[in-house]
Amino acid sequence: MARWRWILTQLTRQLWIRATLIGILGAVAAVLALVVDRFVPWEIPDLIGADAVDDILNIIASSMLAVTTFSLSVMTSAYGAATSNVTPRATKLLMQDRVTQNVLSTFIGSFLFSIVGIVVLKTGAYGDRGRVILFIVTIGVIVLIVVSLLRWIDYLTRFGRVGETTQRVEQAARDAMEARIADPYLGGRPLVALPDDALPVFAGEVGYVQHIDIGALSECCKAHGCTVHIASVPGSFAHPGQEVARVRLEDGQTDVEALIDAVRAGFTIADERSFDQDPRFGLAVMSEIASRALSQAINDSGTAIDVIGRLTRLMTLWSDEGGRGVDEVAHPSVYVPPLKDEDLFEDAFMPMARDGAGHIEVQVRLQKSLEALSKRGKETFRTAAREQARLAMVRALATMDNATDRERMTRAAEWIG
Repeated sequence: MARWRWILTQLTRQLWIRATLIGILGAVAAVLALVVDRFVPWEIPDLIGADAVDDILNIIASSMLAVTTFSLSVMTSAYGAATSNVTPRATKLLMQDRVTQNVLSTFIGSFLFSIVGIVVLKTGAYGDRGRVILFIVTIGVIVLIVVSLLRWIDYLTRFGRVGETTQRVEQAARDAMEARIADPYLGGRPLVALPDDALPVFAGEVGYVQHIDIGALSECCKAHGCTVHIASVPGSFAHPGQEVARVRLEDGQTDVEALIDAVRAGFTIADERSFDQDPRFGLAVMSEIASRALSQAINDSGTAIDVIGRLTRLMTLWSDEGGRGVDEVAHPSVYVPPLKDEDLFEDAFMPMARDGAGHIEVQVRLQKSLEALSKRGKETFRTAAREQARLAMVRALATMDNATDRERMTRAAEWIG
């Protein structure tokens, strides 16, 4: 994905963008009734007075302001609950929720529509036909408000809950994983090892790599006659001493400084990791949810077991399709390292295996899941599953004091051999 498209995607996920657009649409709808009045060829009897429309618009304006304020307080409470009970990393997904953004934008747009309608109505600019058109549009706005309210009431029953938020994280991780399965090297060639005779390109700032514009790097290669070898994939921590890429020059006649700046510009570095091009981040957040649930303050082993099941589904998806080759390479001058199975297993299962080492019910379920995964995929995938199971067994046996729990743990891990 090109950088401008990625930035546009990030903007469309912002609440203020959607609210601004629908708010402008509401204001335009109120003014449009005044403009359309001049182009209606037929006469409309004076059936609707200015007071009737004015009263309805006043009701909409006052009620929508109250409903919007209430909705914002509910959103704030949901964000706080997700931060405390799930993980702060999941709050970002709640803030990008389309249902919430659409409902709030509808309330704000209806409020602006009513305010603009009242102002124009008080000026006497609406004629008989204009008031009828404004009344018809107002009825449509009321229907839209009622539908949004009903949808919002139903949505509030689960918004911000642990299970629903966990489902969002799983879906975000699945989307990123499916995108990487469809394009395992982001459009480039597979990188086996970084070349030693290449020119290093260091990060220009401190943060996490959120996005790599492979298309821009490919154009840079064409312009300068070189190949780019990615050293820091999305999700990697970058700093001025960290290489983000290496450039191998095919033709020594080039502006090296301009080349380095162009390659560095292909990397978007920000303060936080992003789910989009980083499947490992989704797995890490899922595991973080389980670790938080296993803390002494929450002590919710059921959530941890639920997360194990979700992670097993995600890793099963990767075992079936992950790491396969590509038939066509869109950008042959750019080399991208593949995702490693052992890194995915470490992000997914190691934190909860460590934090849940003393919970026998969690450890038994973890062993069952890893045993199922160890029978799928290629050899590196099966080996990584067995290694995580072995590490989990070692941690559990070192932590459990109860002899019965230790015996159950030993039986559950017999499959490792």
